[in-house]
Amino acid sequence: MNAFVETTNPARATIKSPLVMGYEVVIGFETHAQLSTQSKIFSRAPTAFGAEPNTQACPVDLALPGTLPVMNKGAVERAIQFGLAIGAHIAPKSIFARKNYFYPDLPKGYQISQFEIPVVQGGEIEFFLGEQKMSVRLERAHLEEDAGKSLHEDFIGQTGIDLNRAGTPLLEIVTMPDMRSSAEAVAYAKELHKIVTWIGICDGNMQEGSFRCDANVSVRKPGGPLGTRREVKNLNSFKFMQQAIDYEVRWQIEQIEDGIAIQQATVLFNPDTGETRAMRTKEDAADYRYFPDPDLPPLVIADEWVQRVRAEMTELPRVMAQRFVNDYALSEVDATALTQSREMAAYFEAAAKACGQPKLASNWIMGEVSRRLNADELSIAACPVSALTLAALIGRIADATISNNAAKQVFDAIWNGEGTEVDALIEAKGLKQMNDTGELEAIVDTVLAANPKNVEEYRAGNGKALNALVGQIMKGSKGKANPQQVNDLLKAKLG
Repeated sequence: MNAFVETTNPARATIKSPLVMGYEVVIGFETHAQLSTQSKIFSRAPTAFGAEPNTQACPVDLALPGTLPVMNKGAVERAIQFGLAIGAHIAPKSIFARKNYFYPDLPKGYQISQFEIPVVQGGEIEFFLGEQKMSVRLERAHLEEDAGKSLHEDFIGQTGIDLNRAGTPLLEIVTMPDMRSSAEAVAYAKELHKIVTWIGICDGNMQEGSFRCDANVSVRKPGGPLGTRREVKNLNSFKFMQQAIDYEVRWQIEQIEDGIAIQQATVLFNPDTGETRAMRTKEDAADYRYFPDPDLPPLVIADEWVQRVRAEMTELPRVMAQRFVNDYALSEVDATALTQSREMAAYFEAAAKACGQPKLASNWIMGEVSRRLNADELSIAACPVSALTLAALIGRIADATISNNAAKQVFDAIWNGEGTEVDALIEAKGLKQMNDTGELEAIVDTVLAANPKNVEEYRAGNGKALNALVGQIMKGSKGKANPQQVNDLLKAKLG
């Protein structure tokens, strides 16, 4: 519904936009987040997913004569939470409007939404794209009701109508056209997903339609006016989101290069073909004939309400990330990665406090732990290695009981269900490092005597010869020697 107007984003002033075939990509997002209320936005009908068709629609949702909408306070409170989370202005007074269009699954013939005065105004979302910190400005977030659903698959030559979703509360979150690549768009969408799930206003289930993203995509020559955009609707996975935007960008550039003007349209992405296809001509605000809904008074939000919500909110991810930087001396990038979910953040903090080695804990969680979770398609909540067990393992690295490579063997054993006691596994697998200086010195002397050529090359200035000697010593100790001790002892003996 948003007609983008370009304004300068100060956060992007020093960032050079990537070009695709000589064109600059311009992307804005409209995201529908289903709010986590138990009842609908203007009725008491339930919102649970998966019920039999048309069993969760009451007379208000069906638009039966004489029924009137009543605002759901919980939906408003969730909108306030979101506004506070992104540093937006919470409008003390906002207006509901009727958005008029005809679909078979829209019983009233209009959708109750907000147009001229939305409840959440402005704000921004910050995230990292690799090592680069990015910022996307939000134009608005407004409350509205969802429509029903048209079902085609199970009806030969016909369409079924399921009104269970009709009236489900949505927060539509609209960005400025600040994104310049599909990778940036996906990073933004992931950060937005993190925020709404972190503060608990949306379950974020993309497959069930709880978090639906529409990407407005256009291209232009650098420095030129904004191009005509096409809206890619209902992207229900981050993978498909990137594929759809990349295809749409290539398609638009090819059309322009062939002398064909881009027509504003709503398009769908087919993951089977990897292509977008036009669904309908894109409407403008005038086509919807917005006017204030006479059945709903203005939504008035007192400052006391906003302050109460603020006081009750959980620690926000960006605030927690900054605390991790301050308290644990982590980099911004690492702290942001560790606050990708509340469960991940809690896992890190428990491990860091238990082992007293926050940087090591961070490295292990973002490295070995994340690698295994991704490979086994598990969430951090289902991690077979608990935070306290990981802390115990890190403790044995820190006190030089085992090497980092040996620690990975213990980690794998715990992950595979061989046990949970770190010390017992170290003992059983014979992984303790050799800390007996006399025994280690004897191995070093033996290796030096057996490799005079490497000794001579090292003393002649060939640093690589030292690595060869270290390798021989580690082999002689069956991998149990402390590599740092080996290096120190070798350098001392070789002068």
